[in-house]
Amino acid sequence: MRLDDRDICILAILQTEGRISKTELATRVNLSPTACWERLKKLEETGVIQGYGAHISLSKLGPLSIIFMEVEIGSHLREDFDRFERELEKTPEVVECWAVGGGIDYILKFACKDINAYQKLVDELLTAEIGLKRYYTYVVTKPVKEAPTPPLAIYAGPSEK
Repeated sequence: MRLDDRDICILAILQTEGRISKTELATRVNLSPTACWERLKKLEETGVIQGYGAHISLSKLGPLSIIFMEVEIGSHLREDFDRFERELEKTPEVVECWAVGGGIDYILKFACKDINAYQKLVDELLTAEIGLKRYYTYVVTKPVKEAPTPPLAIYAGPSEK
Protein backbone atom coordinates (compact mmCIF):
# COMPACT_ATOMS: atom_id res chain seq x y z
CA MET A 1 0.00 0.00 0.00
CA ARG A 2 1.34 3.40 -0.94
CA LEU A 3 0.89 6.03 1.73
CA ASP A 4 0.81 9.74 1.05
CA ASP A 5 1.70 12.54 3.45
CA ARG A 6 -1.88 12.74 4.80
CA ASP A 7 -1.87 9.01 5.63
CA ILE A 8 1.45 9.46 7.43
CA CYS A 9 0.02 12.44 9.32
CA ILE A 10 -3.04 10.40 10.36
CA LEU A 11 -0.77 7.61 11.62
CA ALA A 12 1.55 10.00 13.45
CA ILE A 13 -1.37 11.61 15.26
CA LEU A 14 -2.93 8.26 16.18
CA GLN A 15 0.42 6.94 17.39
CA THR A 16 0.49 9.54 20.16
CA GLU A 17 -3.22 10.45 20.48
CA GLY A 18 -5.14 7.22 19.99
CA ARG A 19 -8.29 8.61 21.63
CA ILE A 20 -8.62 11.62 19.35
CA SER A 21 -12.12 12.03 17.91
CA LYS A 22 -12.55 11.36 14.21
CA THR A 23 -13.79 14.92 13.74
CA GLU A 24 -10.69 16.39 15.40
CA LEU A 25 -8.44 14.03 13.42
CA ALA A 26 -10.08 15.18 10.17
CA THR A 27 -9.57 18.81 11.13
CA ARG A 28 -5.91 18.25 12.04
CA VAL A 29 -5.11 16.57 8.70
CA ASN A 30 -7.21 19.07 6.69
CA LEU A 31 -9.76 16.56 5.37
CA SER A 32 -13.51 16.25 5.57
CA PRO A 33 -14.69 13.82 8.23
CA THR A 34 -15.91 11.40 5.52
CA ALA A 35 -12.61 11.46 3.60
CA CYS A 36 -10.63 11.03 6.80
CA TRP A 37 -12.87 8.14 7.90
CA GLU A 38 -12.37 6.40 4.52
CA ARG A 39 -8.59 6.69 4.83
CA LEU A 40 -8.70 5.44 8.40
CA LYS A 41 -10.78 2.39 7.42
CA LYS A 42 -8.38 1.62 4.55
CA LEU A 43 -5.40 1.82 6.92
CA GLU A 44 -7.16 -0.60 9.27
CA GLU A 45 -8.32 -3.00 6.53
CA THR A 46 -4.86 -3.26 4.97
CA GLY A 47 -3.28 -3.95 8.35
CA VAL A 48 -1.21 -0.77 8.52
CA ILE A 49 -3.12 -0.01 11.73
CA GLN A 50 -2.97 -3.25 13.68
CA GLY A 51 -4.98 -2.10 16.66
CA TYR A 52 -5.53 0.53 19.32
CA GLY A 53 -4.40 0.42 22.91
CA ALA A 54 -3.41 2.32 26.00
CA HIS A 55 0.16 3.11 27.05
CA ILE A 56 0.26 1.77 30.58
CA SER A 57 2.87 2.80 33.11
CA LEU A 58 3.68 -0.62 34.52
CA SER A 59 5.90 0.94 37.19
CA LYS A 60 2.76 2.56 38.66
CA LEU A 61 1.33 -0.93 39.21
CA GLY A 62 4.30 -2.23 41.18
CA PRO A 63 7.98 -3.10 40.90
CA LEU A 64 9.33 -3.62 37.40
CA SER A 65 12.76 -4.51 36.05
CA ILE A 66 13.65 -4.14 32.38
CA ILE A 67 16.50 -6.35 31.27
CA PHE A 68 18.15 -6.77 27.90
CA MET A 69 19.84 -10.01 26.95
CA GLU A 70 22.23 -10.81 24.13
CA VAL A 71 21.86 -14.45 23.08
CA GLU A 72 23.99 -16.87 21.13
CA ILE A 73 22.45 -20.21 20.26
CA GLY A 74 24.51 -23.37 19.98
CA SER A 75 23.65 -24.44 16.45
CA HIS A 76 22.74 -22.37 13.44
CA LEU A 77 20.39 -24.68 11.61
CA ARG A 78 17.00 -23.28 10.61
CA GLU A 79 15.16 -25.70 12.91
CA ASP A 80 17.31 -24.51 15.85
CA PHE A 81 16.37 -20.90 15.23
CA ASP A 82 12.71 -21.92 14.85
CA ARG A 83 12.73 -23.90 18.14
CA PHE A 84 14.29 -20.99 20.02
CA GLU A 85 11.84 -18.47 18.55
CA ARG A 86 8.80 -20.68 19.28
CA GLU A 87 9.82 -20.90 22.94
CA LEU A 88 10.18 -17.11 23.17
CA GLU A 89 6.71 -16.65 21.68
CA LYS A 90 5.36 -18.61 24.67
CA THR A 91 7.29 -16.49 27.20
CA PRO A 92 5.26 -13.36 28.09
CA GLU A 93 8.15 -11.74 29.97
CA VAL A 94 10.03 -11.50 26.66
CA VAL A 95 8.37 -8.36 25.35
CA GLU A 96 10.65 -7.82 22.35
CA CYS A 97 13.07 -9.99 20.43
CA TRP A 98 15.24 -9.23 17.41
CA ALA A 99 17.33 -11.61 15.35
CA VAL A 100 20.55 -9.74 14.59
CA GLY A 101 23.70 -10.16 12.55
CA GLY A 102 27.16 -9.97 14.03
CA GLY A 103 28.66 -11.80 16.97
CA ILE A 104 25.34 -12.69 18.62
CA ASP A 105 22.10 -14.16 17.31
CA TYR A 106 19.35 -12.32 19.22
CA ILE A 107 18.67 -9.33 21.43
CA LEU A 108 15.79 -9.80 23.88
CA LYS A 109 13.97 -7.35 26.09
CA PHE A 110 12.46 -8.70 29.30
CA ALA A 111 9.94 -7.08 31.63
CA CYS A 112 10.04 -8.84 35.01
CA LYS A 113 8.87 -8.08 38.52
CA ASP A 114 12.46 -8.07 39.76
CA ILE A 115 15.91 -9.51 39.09
CA ASN A 116 15.09 -12.71 40.98
CA ALA A 117 12.12 -13.34 38.68
CA TYR A 118 14.37 -12.72 35.68
CA GLN A 119 17.00 -15.16 36.95
CA LYS A 120 14.37 -17.83 37.55
CA LEU A 121 13.15 -17.37 33.99
CA VAL A 122 16.71 -17.60 32.63
CA ASP A 123 17.23 -20.83 34.57
CA GLU A 124 14.06 -22.23 32.97
CA LEU A 125 15.24 -21.18 29.49
CA LEU A 126 18.62 -22.81 30.08
CA THR A 127 17.02 -26.13 31.03
CA ALA A 128 14.37 -26.01 28.26
CA GLU A 129 16.80 -27.39 25.65
CA ILE A 130 16.09 -24.61 23.17
CA GLY A 131 19.71 -24.20 22.12
CA LEU A 132 20.66 -21.30 24.38
CA LYS A 133 24.47 -21.50 24.40
CA ARG A 134 25.59 -18.18 25.86
CA TYR A 135 23.90 -15.03 27.08
CA TYR A 136 24.81 -11.62 28.44
CA THR A 137 22.50 -9.66 30.72
CA TYR A 138 22.11 -5.89 30.86
CA VAL A 139 19.90 -4.46 33.61
CA VAL A 140 18.25 -1.13 32.82
CA THR A 141 18.99 1.38 35.56
CA LYS A 142 16.76 4.13 34.17
CA PRO A 143 14.86 4.81 30.97
CA VAL A 144 16.34 7.67 28.97
CA LYS A 145 14.08 7.70 25.91
CA GLU A 146 11.05 5.66 24.98
CA ALA A 147 9.16 6.45 21.81
CA PRO A 148 6.97 4.76 19.24
CA THR A 149 9.21 3.18 16.65
CA PRO A 150 9.98 4.15 14.03
CA PRO A 151 9.37 7.89 13.85
CA LEU A 152 6.77 8.14 11.10
CA ALA A 153 8.49 11.20 9.62
CA ILE A 154 10.93 8.84 7.87
CA TYR A 155 8.04 7.73 5.64
CA ALA A 156 6.95 11.24 4.67
CA GLY A 157 7.84 12.81 1.36
CA PRO A 158 11.32 14.09 0.55
CA SER A 159 12.75 16.40 3.16
CA GLU A 160 13.62 19.95 2.20
CA LYS A 161 17.12 21.15 2.89
